[in-house]
Amino acid sequence: MTVEFIGFVNGQNQSETIPPSGPVIDLAHVEATAKIHENGGFDRTLIAFHSNSPDSLLLAQHVAAVTRDLGVLIAHRPGFTAPTLAARQLATLDQLTRGRVAVHIITGGSDIELQADGDHTTKAERYARTDEYLEIVRREWSAQAPFDHQGRFYDVRGAHSLVRPYREVGIPVYFGGSSDEAIAVAGRHADVYALWGETYEQVSETVSRVREAAARHGRTPRFSLSLRPILAETEDEAWRKADRILETARALQERTGYARPAVIPNEGSRRLLAAAEQGARLDKRLWTGIAALTGARGNSTALVGTPDQVADALLDYYRLGISTFLIRGFDPLLDAYVYGRDLIPRVRALVAAEDRAAPGRAA
Repeated sequence: MTVEFIGFVNGQNQSETIPPSGPVIDLAHVEATAKIHENGGFDRTLIAFHSNSPDSLLLAQHVAAVTRDLGVLIAHRPGFTAPTLAARQLATLDQLTRGRVAVHIITGGSDIELQADGDHTTKAERYARTDEYLEIVRREWSAQAPFDHQGRFYDVRGAHSLVRPYREVGIPVYFGGSSDEAIAVAGRHADVYALWGETYEQVSETVSRVREAAARHGRTPRFSLSLRPILAETEDEAWRKADRILETARALQERTGYARPAVIPNEGSRRLLAAAEQGARLDKRLWTGIAALTGARGNSTALVGTPDQVADALLDYYRLGISTFLIRGFDPLLDAYVYGRDLIPRVRALVAAEDRAAPGRAA
């Protein structure tokens, strides 16, 4: 399989260890981060979406404008834009960028966050809406003649787009969500199913569940894993670095008054916390310290070690079926540079050697 690397571009420089400062959209930071990722050999970069964040589609447009080949993975929440309009917006940007667009569908696990945008649906209703939404989006991308759609959430009549994705295969749809409702929708629609950095056992279980759901529809999705690599010249120094990151994050929480949520609303976070309850260090070098501290707020588990050791751990996940790695650091700019210099080339070389040794897996 071809291995893919996805980075992360945010509107400003911040992380669990770096408090936000300056403008919410810092153009110098956005442009520098995009160019570091492109020069470092990343295939794409994720632009996130939250109920209080800058618009992901517009940020992605700027990232694409200041790079040559870097793809963008645009986080998109169904339900706030008409699916026909969203399809044309994505297809338009895909044409302008000559096929560099992918979309990451995030349905939303927190009722409270979605209510900030006026959405009062239940989780089950949101996934049912996402299912219908993606059906319309794909028809808008591909239909040769005007079409109608009458469903539970959308009543579309005479829909027909003049703009289509740049490539005949369309725009890749990445999909996240670990609940039963999410897995069912992923089976129907996901080109790439995305999960957070879980243990080998958890990843193997999720890959099997998604493959089974997709097989019912004659589909074979790829899989993406999100992690926060912590690298150093020696393993001991890497673990000391992880300890410093945890201390800094805890101190920042105390200064800002952040408290870990008492109720964890989404299944993905609950799975990470279940792993964290097994210990801070799992498998070869999976570290759960930040996940435990924050309540697994998003992509929060790490692989800790030298570049060779972390590359070897990523190869283990590749053998479980993961072909995309979404990696971002706690020091976003510096870490992206180091990943491009020290980690990505090693993983690509290991995967190439693995595929030569096991050509059936590569196919």
